[in-house]
Amino acid sequence: QMQLVESGGGLVQAGGSLRLSCVASGRFFSNYAMGWFRQAPGKEREFVAFINWSGGSTIYTDSVKGRFTISRDNAKNMVYLQMNSLKPEDTAVYYCARRLAYRGSYSTRAYEYDYWGQGTQVTVSS
Repeated sequence: QMQLVESGGGLVQAGGSLRLSCVASGRFFSNYAMGWFRQAPGKEREFVAFINWSGGSTIYTDSVKGRFTISRDNAKNMVYLQMNSLKPEDTAVYYCARRLAYRGSYSTRAYEYDYWGQGTQVTVSS
């Protein structure tokens, strides 16, 4: 069992920055890759970023490359999403999720993640 709790969302002007955090409870956090997803109103949930179990590999969706950075601290059971140069189209509820399977490989598919947080709202005003 694992519980994930996100924080750090809020309202920011275009061009601004936010840092999302996700704390995981439960054992063996360091053995699992993690991902960030987002869902805007009326749209499907979409992949944002992936980080492997060790933090040595990260992958981003094209729309956030160069602006967002995913990282993790396995000693603290934390995963982060630093978001810079925010745009109105980044407005969404952001979710962290645990990749299904021990040391699972890169995936953008939501069904390949088994534990999800409740989400944190990010709103970017123009």
